[in-house]
Amino acid sequence: MRVLFFVLTVFLAFIILTGLYLISIKPRLYGRPDYKPFLGHMYAHRGLHNMNATLHKLKNISQNLGQNLERKQNSTENFPENSYAAIKRAADLGYGIEFDVHLTKDNIPVVFHDDTLNRICGIKGNLKDYTFEELQQFRLLGTDERIPAFADILKMVDGRVPLIIEYKVEKNAEKLCSICDSILAGYKGLYCIESFHPLAVRWYKTHRPNIVRGQLSEDFTKQKFNIPYFLLSHLIGNCYASPDFIAYNCKHKNELSRNICRKLYKSLSVAWTVRSQEELEKVSRSFDLFIFEGFIPARQ
Repeated sequence: MRVLFFVLTVFLAFIILTGLYLISIKPRLYGRPDYKPFLGHMYAHRGLHNMNATLHKLKNISQNLGQNLERKQNSTENFPENSYAAIKRAADLGYGIEFDVHLTKDNIPVVFHDDTLNRICGIKGNLKDYTFEELQQFRLLGTDERIPAFADILKMVDGRVPLIIEYKVEKNAEKLCSICDSILAGYKGLYCIESFHPLAVRWYKTHRPNIVRGQLSEDFTKQKFNIPYFLLSHLIGNCYASPDFIAYNCKHKNELSRNICRKLYKSLSVAWTVRSQEELEKVSRSFDLFIFEGFIPARQ
């Protein structure tokens, strides 16, 4: 009798915990915006850049496009990541674009990936400690390119291709979201937002429910372990932020929560960052959208 009671108790606990887990990772199920316009595009990671990512194997693209890219590649032009030139290049060639947005000291949204300036500008210090005007004295990877303003990038793209905009939140998610949203209010093109920070995704749930929003993540437990990273790795918090899509490191495509979100809850699944045609083919059945870098993917 005791054994039976123990088994029933364990079974009941398992059912309850499983239910709580499924609730905690649940993305938005009702009232989702139409994400179909985002499908059928490949998204260039930080623009179509050729610095820190070598373009190769142009045979996978059309003859005209191949000639165009080859001509550019053989020129002396350089296209640093997240630069005006790299993003314009991607838009000109018809690729969707994923890029990152930070706030400067004077609250100007700029397109830049890192929190610090070291890697890209060769300058010690944090981006947030400089005004936009001060940042314009620095160059990207030794080129003539400067850190571009978010508004200037939107004006240049002008709705030609869909955008995936990643919000880089350090402390104040509400400030970043509200400032960027005020700029996006006048943008007529197709875009969605994503962030590793659930508060940024939550802001859009509360204030702009009609905008497609996504939760970025990867299996952080392979690198370090603490409770916040554990929760983010396994998407435990989706019920709070209620994302429309999950953008996950494609190297961790077998992560359980991501697969449940895609297969059970039918949420859009975005792969980042695919770095070869071979890798793209390996993960093509596990994701719906693809962010690429370092090669020119065959057109879908």
